[in-house]
Amino acid sequence: MARKPLTLRGWATPLTMGSFFLMAGTGSLMFFWFGSGLLAVVHRWCSWIFLVAAGGHIAANVRPFKNHLKSGIGAASAATFLLFFGLSMWSWGLVTKPGLMKPVIATLADAPLDSLAALKREPPDTLVAILRQRGLARQRRSRCAISRCGMGSILKRSWE
Repeated sequence: MARKPLTLRGWATPLTMGSFFLMAGTGSLMFFWFGSGLLAVVHRWCSWIFLVAAGGHIAANVRPFKNHLKSGIGAASAATFLLFFGLSMWSWGLVTKPGLMKPVIATLADAPLDSLAALKREPPDTLVAILRQRGLARQRRSRCAISRCGMGSILKRSWE
């Protein structure tokens, strides 16, 4: 018995459903600050699967899609979410987490190890030991900026 060829609707709709469940689950967990590990990475990168699947689903159902956009609620929904998307491009003077973390990490990456040790409430020798364990060359502790000692990548991972 010959297999049916895989149609656009045959792969796009199931992939849209599965990737939607993944995006909804990971997004909900991130919103409520549950979970750790690769949650944000999976959400960020698998969103591309969702976009491809949704594009395929729209292409397979272009006539019903156009009809939905002609209805009042369909047009209002599309316009509302496009407006939200456009407005989200600006911070409106608010400092958000990604915007705040970059200058903080940059400042800490140029700070002496003694300063970072005080912030982490650990002895400076402990941070030097971490550098050694990770194969980074030791410089004089009081003058070693984190970025020059290689501690910047360690710091960045600990704050993500």
